Amino acid sequence: MPEIMNVTNHAPGYDNAAASRAIPNSTYDPNIQNVPNPNRINRPDSNSGQQRGAGNDAGSPPLRYDSNFQSFLQRITESGKNISADFIRSLADGSQTVISSGLRAGTAGDLAQVLELLHMNEGEFLKFLQEQILSGSRFGGPLFGILRNAYRSANSQGLRADILQFLKQYSDYSSTEHIQNNLLRSLNRIIASLPRSWGAQASQLTAQLKGLMNAGDRAGALKLLQGQLLPYLSDYVSRSHDMGRVRSTLSMLTLDIARYENGSQEGVLQALRQLLNYPSLRDSLGLDARDAGDAALLRLLQNTPFERLGRSNPFADRLAAAADLAMRGGVNADAQAQFQSLVSSMLVNESVYMTVNHYILPLVWNGRMMYSEMWVDPDADRDDSQPFGQEDGERTLRFLLKADIQSLGLFDIVVASRGNTVDLTVRCPDTVAPFCDRIRGALTAILADNGLNPNSVEVEKMVRPLTVSEIFPKIFDGKDSINVRA
Repeated sequence: MPEIMNVTNHAPGYDNAAASRAIPNSTYDPNIQNVPNPNRINRPDSNSGQQRGAGNDAGSPPLRYDSNFQSFLQRITESGKNISADFIRSLADGSQTVISSGLRAGTAGDLAQVLELLHMNEGEFLKFLQEQILSGSRFGGPLFGILRNAYRSANSQGLRADILQFLKQYSDYSSTEHIQNNLLRSLNRIIASLPRSWGAQASQLTAQLKGLMNAGDRAGALKLLQGQLLPYLSDYVSRSHDMGRVRSTLSMLTLDIARYENGSQEGVLQALRQLLNYPSLRDSLGLDARDAGDAALLRLLQNTPFERLGRSNPFADRLAAAADLAMRGGVNADAQAQFQSLVSSMLVNESVYMTVNHYILPLVWNGRMMYSEMWVDPDADRDDSQPFGQEDGERTLRFLLKADIQSLGLFDIVVASRGNTVDLTVRCPDTVAPFCDRIRGALTAILADNGLNPNSVEVEKMVRPLTVSEIFPKIFDGKDSINVRA
């Protein structure tokens, strides 16, 4: 009969029955995986920092998000083949082929307009390239050039902190329209997942929010978001214990609200006035924090290449519209897979972890379709242990150009330039390999005619396509930092 007044199950190793048994007591077993807990740092296990072949391939496990940087590195390593070129190549025969492939009329019209934009001559291609560069970086122009030089030469940590704070607020300020669209999109996604009894009031509040945003009333929109919408949706999650789509989307909504509040015009002007309190910046900008009015400061912010020219990019707008319609079901399964590959490739190459600039350059030249992607590192040989502004000599610029030319194949071009000295390597497909010597001579002559010194020019048959991580190994430098997991 069990002893009900005492503990029946004795502690292992302390009862008489177990005295003769050797019970192992291991302090570390790699086969035991940790339970994710964001409030503490767990001991390492067999699952730490590994993706175990996760990806989009058939039969592969889903990506784990315990390390966003690790997922990014995995996708970069696996991006050896030019996936996006398959999409552009499918457009080579014109819009009639696109229409017959299962696209709806709206999507086909957008793709036809994209095709029209790709027909260009030498002058139009130069303009197209400049538009891509301006659209890819909002921190360009005299203002940010002065801030960049001040940050490099600053001996004060306070100045550096104020510059970074201003850049953060300016980024949110210049992304106001994008943040507003994210807020409305997240709210509509939440409303679609709410029960009807809760969704009606959320829809009314969202309609009021949209009206305030259209009227430019940021303060009113923030008051509605923070005072009514967030408490209402949080109350729903608390009462219903909904830990699914509503709760996860609400987390993203909270982050966008913080960015929306941080990007107010008053906040960015205050951050700029704080910078003008430093004599070095005040003299470089030619302004005084006490004398400069809001209109003068706003003109300084709006007189950047991105604000004047970068926001107008017809090619990117048309391509994004076509991809949006396609991803919403406006295409058949094959065409949708091509769009998914295109969007996935663009997201990876525009990631916040990507340390090099990335540009997409499709065009139709002399009736022949060509799709190109270019990655550029303007500081390829900079030593990360050396402070900014103390580099010796001229910087080395390195870029990788992948060009997939219709009826010829894929070319990999690697260029390293330091001053007037250029190293050029070209890997060409089988159809072009017999003409390597002729191409080498032509490229050497082109470099010399443009005042450049060709240190080495190599043209050889391509064995396998180059990967971005091979040419820019600094992408992996983040593995030496702390791997933060959520």
